[in-house]
Amino acid sequence: MQTKILPQIDIGINEKDRKEISDGLSRLLADTYTLYLKTHNFHWNVTGPMFNTLHLMFEAQYNELALAVDLIAERIRALGFFSPGSYSEFTKLSSIKEEPSIPAAEEMIKLLVEGNEAVVKTARSIFPIAERASDESTCDLLTQRMQTHEKTAWMLRSMIS
Repeated sequence: MQTKILPQIDIGINEKDRKEISDGLSRLLADTYTLYLKTHNFHWNVTGPMFNTLHLMFEAQYNELALAVDLIAERIRALGFFSPGSYSEFTKLSSIKEEPSIPAAEEMIKLLVEGNEAVVKTARSIFPIAERASDESTCDLLTQRMQTHEKTAWMLRSMIS
């Protein structure tokens, strides 16, 4: 999947562990980018009595996700590997599926709860190898991403009747 680009990296994490962490981060990047697209789509297409609230909420969420994909991709690069960056790669790596239609507002909220929870699970799955490799930088990134997505899922869930 990824090609090693900097064989001289000596940051205290062996190449095998860096590769395994990078592969996990690639899945996290794919999930995050797919959730970004879904959230942006829903921002554009939400209708109904909650339009203004959801339109603004979704905008704040996709802006945060846009910043997150950059942080994740740059961590992959710092570990010495190329970041995935195409829709076809993201589709293969993501646990989140694209939405083929425009659902009602409440269904959008439910789908975004599921998407945020999926990102949390992907981030959590990478933690053991990052911890074992003493990769505190990745652990910190994962902790921040889990905290953000858990809070977002909670806020979205609170809107469901």
